[in-house]
Formats: sequence, C-alpha cells, structure tokens
Amino acid sequence: MTMVRRAPVARAGVALAVTAVFAAGCTSGPAGSARPASTTAPTASTAPAAAPAFAADLGPKITALMDELSVPGAIVYVDVPGKGTWLTAFGSSTTEGAPPMSTDNHMRIGSVTKSLTAEVVLQLVDQGAIGLDDPVTKYLPGVPNGENIAIRQLLGMTAGIFNFTEDDYFNLTLDKDPHKPWTPFECIGIGLAHPPYFPPGQGFHYSNTNYEILGVIAERVGKAPLQKLMQDLVFAKLGMRSTSLPVYDDTAIPDPHSQGYMYGTNVEGNVAYNAALAGNKAAAQITVAPGTKPNDVTDLPSNGVASGAAISTIGDMVIWAKALGTGSLLTPATQAARTTFDPRGNYGLGVEKAFGGLIGHNGAVPGFQTFVGYQPEKGATVIVMANLLLAPNTYFGEALPADGIAQLVQQTVLPE
Repeated sequence: MTMVRRAPVARAGVALAVTAVFAAGCTSGPAGSARPASTTAPTASTAPAAAPAFAADLGPKITALMDELSVPGAIVYVDVPGKGTWLTAFGSSTTEGAPPMSTDNHMRIGSVTKSLTAEVVLQLVDQGAIGLDDPVTKYLPGVPNGENIAIRQLLGMTAGIFNFTEDDYFNLTLDKDPHKPWTPFECIGIGLAHPPYFPPGQGFHYSNTNYEILGVIAERVGKAPLQKLMQDLVFAKLGMRSTSLPVYDDTAIPDPHSQGYMYGTNVEGNVAYNAALAGNKAAAQITVAPGTKPNDVTDLPSNGVASGAAISTIGDMVIWAKALGTGSLLTPATQAARTTFDPRGNYGLGVEKAFGGLIGHNGAVPGFQTFVGYQPEKGATVIVMANLLLAPNTYFGEALPADGIAQLVQQTVLPE
C-alpha cells in the first residue's frame, strides 16, 4: 500500500493530522492477524543506565500500545530540556522475537523524505534559483494548468494535483506485481492523468505527485540528481552520515537494519483510507483473520523518490528534527514561510504541525513508520521509528504505530 495520505486521528481524545504511506505491495498468502502467535510481547531493550524519571512511567505505556497494535519493534528518542534524554529500543527486529531491535538500525522513513526534498527546494530559493511564487511551468513545462500553480502551492499541498497513490490502477498493479519499481515520471504521469481536486490555492489535499514534481524541478535547477543535491545541501552540512536517498529501483537497506512488515493489500488500504476521510470507522481499517502473520516487505520499492524513499537512523533523525524545527540551514524569512501552517491541513512547506506543538513530519512506507517532531518553544525532540506500517483491525486514524507512540510521549512528557 504505497500511498501518502492524510486522515484524522484521535487517540485518548487528542486530534492529530496524520500522513501515511502505504506499502508497495503484499506478498502472497493470507493477511496478518492482530496478535501473531510467534511475536513476543515488546520489552525495552537498550535503555541507558541512568534513564530519566519519566521513563519509568512512559516505558510500560509504550510496551502496552505496541502489544495492542502488534508492533514487532520500535526505537524511541525523547529529549526534553529539564527532564532528560532517553534513547531506547523496544521489541524485536523481526516478528520471530529475535534479534532485538537496535538503536543503530536503519529504517525507511517514508514521507519524512518530503521535509528533506522541501529543504533542498528552499535552499535553492535562498540561492535565488527558484521563486516560491514562480509558476511550475517556468521549470517544468507540460504540467496541466502549471502556469497557475506556484512552487509554494506544490510544497504546501494546495496545488490541487491528484495524488498518484490514490489511483485504482496503481494500487491494483502494486498488489499484482509488488516488486515493480516506478520511476518519478511514471508517478507524475499517473497523477496528472486525473482531473485536479480543486483550482490551485482553493483547497488542501495531500499529494505525493506534488513532491515527485518538486524533485524533478530541483534536479533541473540544481543541475544534479536529487540524491547528490540532498547529500551536498543537507546530509553533509549537518553531519547526517547514515541517511541516504536511493534511486527509484534500489531496494537495499544498509546494515544494520530491521525487517519491515505490513498487513493487507494496497486496494484494502485505499478503501480504508477513503472510508476514514468519509468518517466511516467501521470500514476504515485493514481487517484480517486471526492467527496469521504480517507480510515481510522489507525489500519492496518505495514507489516514489522525492516523496518518500529516504533511509535513515534515529541518530540522524535527531539531527534533522532540530535543523527542520529551527531552520538552521535557511534564512529566517524562508524558515518563516516554511513554518506558516495552512489551517486546512496543519501543513507548512514540507512540514507538519502535530500534537503538543511538535513540528516536523511523519512517514510510512513498506514495512516502516516514523514520526519526527521538534518543539521550538521548549527545545524538545521526539523521534519514533517502528517496523510495522499499519496495525490490523484498528481504525485507520489510530493504526500508525510511530504516531501513536509519539502521542503517548507527548501526553506523558510534554503535556500542552
């Protein structure tokens, strides 16, 4: 189910706007169960000797939620000035209970990639090479109505362009041939073949297509592949040595890494997502039979590069969270533009505003789900990386495990 989507989320009475990228496809066999019999209950494994006081309360809550959502493993980082720093791993890197999850593991970070792509574009804005209010056709001719779509609208999800991961044919093809890689131009073509959701600037709809277009524009303006631009403009500047952006057909993950898992099919995910948007909770879930395991989708394509292909570690995401939240690589004016949030989606320019004043991005991609947040007022950081995409038999809006754990952290350590 490779699709970035937004759906209303409510857990413990707190509303949250969530982005999900569904996995690229499902291996053959039955859908997984809510409680795989071979999966041991998650337990904290690499807690530092001098864990902060909040860890004693927070740890059991995380363990209970992971068990409820059938999450094999997760890595959690919490840093709150005045309260302490906590880095720990829970559970396992596989559904077999071993090896234990490690805080050094690489994982796919899904739509957190959008914040990195936006960073590249915004640095090009600061260089004077791109204008936020320039029309798309200045850089990429052929986009329907592109003369009326601004770069700012692509970044902020107000362009109205159809999200290619919501296309029926795309999802059917993923289920039939999950290992098929899709080029950025194939993804863009699918999105542009549909009528727009609304005229530019007159609505909000989260769209992967926007960011595949932005990736192409960045390459044309920057005169280099997006992988090199991201390395030179972001990773090298910040010392993010364990983060990479693979090309569209590279499915390898650097070692060490955990396995990644998902339940259900792409078509089922599309149905659940649309049901969530329509408020139909009964249909807004991946319904699975008891007693079966999730599918191992570790090595499936991410299906989209600029919108969701990056791979990283918890350590690098800690670095990125602060840089994203403070704008350390941008001019103050550009950072102010990035963090001006549209109330229709709580979305800025490649950045979201979530619960507890945390700003950052979440992401989900075949087998993995990530939340990256930074609270500028308190200088607090919350990062969660999990090796399950979406919990089964759970309302779509509450089934993203990293988001659920991050919200627990916020409620326990960073109450509003």
